[in-house]
Amino acid sequence: MRRVFGLLACLLAGPGAAQELTLPAGAQQLAERVRSLDSYALPVGPHGPDGIATLKLEGRVERLSWRIRGGSRTPLQVLAPLRAQIAEAGYDILLDCDARACGGFDFRFATEVIPAPDMYVANRDYRFLSAVAGEAGLSVLVSRVSGLIYVQMIRVTPPGEDAPATVAPDVSPVAPPVRTGEDLADALQRNGRAILADLDFATGSDVLGAGPYGSLRALATLMAEQPEMRIVLVGHTDAVGRLADNIALGKRRADAVRRRLVDELGLDEARIETAGAGYLAPLTTNATPQGREANRRVEAVLLLP
Repeated sequence: MRRVFGLLACLLAGPGAAQELTLPAGAQQLAERVRSLDSYALPVGPHGPDGIATLKLEGRVERLSWRIRGGSRTPLQVLAPLRAQIAEAGYDILLDCDARACGGFDFRFATEVIPAPDMYVANRDYRFLSAVAGEAGLSVLVSRVSGLIYVQMIRVTPPGEDAPATVAPDVSPVAPPVRTGEDLADALQRNGRAILADLDFATGSDVLGAGPYGSLRALATLMAEQPEMRIVLVGHTDAVGRLADNIALGKRRADAVRRRLVDELGLDEARIETAGAGYLAPLTTNATPQGREANRRVEAVLLLP
């Protein structure tokens, strides 16, 4: 168990003694955003005709997120032990719902979510919980995206209370966030593009690992269901090396993904084009190893009929 969760022992100090919140082994923290004085609209009811009911909280606001290799786990399997620990810490749970009961797409987009790449939410596969302890409050949002589990916690400590102590995590360097959007079909329809989150390319390499890759299975299923759909796979790189070399490398990476879709997942190669963008469209800085890994990616871009 990574000791990063020692930090959360302080975050869950409710009416009783501090309660340590633990997540599954291998969880990696992506975001830690703290404001000493801020406000948060804590959702306390599902989405309805008038939107969602919220409770306005003010004080110190912490916004935290983690990524967990999902395996076969569901959002509920991750949330359930957290819910028990939150209740044990003295919080009263106000809202506890799955995507459908919460309000699906409408609830998700009326709720504060940490921006990508630190948090992603699939509109049809998430769980949400909100709770209060006196004037303190918190919410937990758990979603499964392309075989990965993302967890977000937003917690408010009221003015006048001591700020939670921080404990330096005794862990190896955090891996870079995975690059993906919400549900792949929703991302393509809404944005015209979706990042294939779980592909892995090392610096300078166009070799795609053995997988299996949930994003490719999801894309193949979607294209099988919509035979008129055509896409272009665009390969992106980090900023190591010359631009011309990186554009060519990005194209080879896109070609590798197309081969996997055609040879193993049965798609018609005539429906899939490829291109390379090199390092011209980074997601984040190339100045750090984490940023460079995030920028090495392949995106699916929807083509017009």
